[in-house]
Amino acid sequence: MKQKKITIILPSLKAGGAERVMSFVSQNLNRNKYNVTLLVLGYKADSVYNTDGVKTMFLNSSRLLYSLLEITKYIFKKKPNIIISSVTHVNLFMAVLSFVFYKINFVAREASVISTISEHSKSILANKYLIKFLYPRFKKIICQSEDMKEDLNLTYNLKKEKLVVINNPITKIYPVKQKNLSINDPVKFITVGRLSQEKGHERILKSLINIKYDFKYCIIGSGPLKNNLKALVAELNLIDKVTFIDYTNKVSEELSKADLFLQGSYVEGFPNAVLESCVVGTPVLAFNAPGGTKEIIKNNVTGYIVNSEQEWLDKIEDIEHLVNMDPFIVSEFVKNKFSEIHILKKYEFLLENLN
Repeated sequence: MKQKKITIILPSLKAGGAERVMSFVSQNLNRNKYNVTLLVLGYKADSVYNTDGVKTMFLNSSRLLYSLLEITKYIFKKKPNIIISSVTHVNLFMAVLSFVFYKINFVAREASVISTISEHSKSILANKYLIKFLYPRFKKIICQSEDMKEDLNLTYNLKKEKLVVINNPITKIYPVKQKNLSINDPVKFITVGRLSQEKGHERILKSLINIKYDFKYCIIGSGPLKNNLKALVAELNLIDKVTFIDYTNKVSEELSKADLFLQGSYVEGFPNAVLESCVVGTPVLAFNAPGGTKEIIKNNVTGYIVNSEQEWLDKIEDIEHLVNMDPFIVSEFVKNKFSEIHILKKYEFLLENLN
């Protein structure tokens, strides 16, 4: 059987959802069927994901703009059968190249609900007309959630037959934690994610001042709102309760120590940190938002989704119920639904059926 040549293009291999998932896919596609190359625009020194066994090329560029010529030369020379890109700005450039390399099957993996992200960003890359014009060039578009698929169909008029939902897989299984809470300990909250407006850290912090019991809150992540959030913590007199961690390679350990994961996002693609929290058995309290959160959280099984700040406060006041959710049940629910074998089969089915 002749192998199909597949190139997967990523901006970098820094810590991130797209990077984690696509490096995993590149390593685990059937080697008898697919000859995979990972083309990374950034630097090898920035890599946090293992790509052993996969041909990996680094273009050593700090921005997509500086990589355009090298990407074009690579495609012209290697002539892959299929190119998979991920992240909107890379997808848009691949769509442009599809006019030139019209014999190649271009596939995009979208990372978020674009129309909602555009409400929190002034970037031209979220421009409705640009996406409407270029995204139809893709043979298929991988959506991480049903909400994302609906958004691309209704907001950007992309045909449903071009859109396929493939959730992010669980790429590493961690030990399921024991119940943590002791009656004399502060309740331990945690949030993991980029410190940016759409992630909703501010509304979580403002709500926490209404909690009557003792707690500690760990925020893991970096981003443009870091200084603003630290200033808000000081303004709310929460300095002794809130800890910031820029980055750690032991996120699963921090999640295991926590009693409850707090998710304040206004929009998500497919929240990997929420999934990882459930894998270790830590339940999640999240605001309802477009994206994949509701596909991970089942009320009273893996946590709760709420529709208002008042409902959020009502739930978090009933902390004893939340932290007594069985970690094993929380973990098994997501392991069954998002196993790597299940997700890889979906990717391979997609690749085999590109016309």
